[in-house]
Amino acid sequence: MSKTLLATGTALATLLASTGASFAQTEIAWWHAMSGELGAKLEEVAQGFNDTQDDYEIVPVYRGTYGETLTAAIAAFRANEQPAIVQVYEVGTGTMMAAEGAVYPVYQLMADNGLEFDPANYLSSVVGYYSDTEGNILSLPFNSSTPIMYYNKDVFEEAGLDPETPPATWAEMEAAMNQIVDSGAAPCGLTTAWISWIHTENFSALHDLPYGTMENGFGGLGTEFVMNNEHLATHWDNLKRWQDEGIFRYGGPEGGPDAQPLFLAGECGLFMNSSAGRAAIVANADFEVGFAPLPYYDDVIDSPMNSIIGGATLWTLQGRPAEEYAGVAAFYDYLSSPEVQADWHQFTGYLPITNASYELGQEQGYYEENPGSDTSILQMTRVEPNENSKGIRFGSYTQIRALIDEEFEAVLAGDKTAQEALDSLVTRGNALLREFEAANG
Repeated sequence: MSKTLLATGTALATLLASTGASFAQTEIAWWHAMSGELGAKLEEVAQGFNDTQDDYEIVPVYRGTYGETLTAAIAAFRANEQPAIVQVYEVGTGTMMAAEGAVYPVYQLMADNGLEFDPANYLSSVVGYYSDTEGNILSLPFNSSTPIMYYNKDVFEEAGLDPETPPATWAEMEAAMNQIVDSGAAPCGLTTAWISWIHTENFSALHDLPYGTMENGFGGLGTEFVMNNEHLATHWDNLKRWQDEGIFRYGGPEGGPDAQPLFLAGECGLFMNSSAGRAAIVANADFEVGFAPLPYYDDVIDSPMNSIIGGATLWTLQGRPAEEYAGVAAFYDYLSSPEVQADWHQFTGYLPITNASYELGQEQGYYEENPGSDTSILQMTRVEPNENSKGIRFGSYTQIRALIDEEFEAVLAGDKTAQEALDSLVTRGNALLREFEAANG
């Protein structure tokens, strides 16, 4: 081969290599906890961003349940193998905030990359949960939900209840549950998921009752639980009594795996669960589904406060190559756009996290065409959140939720009164808070 031809070939190879390098995309790992239809929609969202530009590629990686994903991310960070983005559920917020040096706060990330990030653009009840004491948002709200009540309109009609007027108070709930069972319309009045989230945490928020000291943990690590009040004890005792009377069926611990099947099978006329379950419930019910806010005790509060959120946010982890963070910021900007958020909200039942995405849905006529689809939004935004209703923030809260289930099951079994169970919960929960404080203080 001639020297000229060899030089030409070498130059061409160098040019091709450099050209290829200039078009190489920066891959950004996104660890998440969504499977099934939600996981497929999440991947569609990531692909939508990837299709808008050529510089970055978001790579979603399913890492199991929320708890498993958080555990995996912590282990990966310690091994210096962390992803740039990890989806963490709301009760992991305290853990993430305590992980000094591990988190790149989203408000700082966006500012560093010259992108607008105004908290006023987001639902106040959502951003307040994920902000520090100075009001800075630490993680990007993504899939936020709140619990609502679903009901079987066919069962209501058969029981002689007005299918357009669901019960608003717990006194009305008890009457409806009895009427459903007594009429033979269904063998059970009510079932529910999430005793912890719905019937303990949200119960406290709706009734303007403190759950813990120091603004429910928002004020720092020295917080203590105080949810063992007479009102929550009365509610737990009522659930026990309604079980014994045959008008309430326990759906199981954590997310209540038995609850939704009982509702979809027509066994129970009323069901409480996350607003994010809306699409799946409508798709799988062979009856007309109604939607309503959670009930309240009108002898405790004249009108209820806002409910509090569940779901998860996206946390950015430190320690990745610098070029990835510009891509993360661009992706977060894309995720917050009205069109992307409205589509995500309308498909899944998660809240529209921005005011603009909610307004877009209104302009599109979505809520008129889908009655009840705005129940969660109206419930979350009916009042401005206060220190009892803006949410909770505690370390080790995954383990504490397990204690809630354990103590509640002791009540259902008749081993404890509700007051005894809640007193025990406070003692055991505070011990876990002190352990977390010692490890992260």
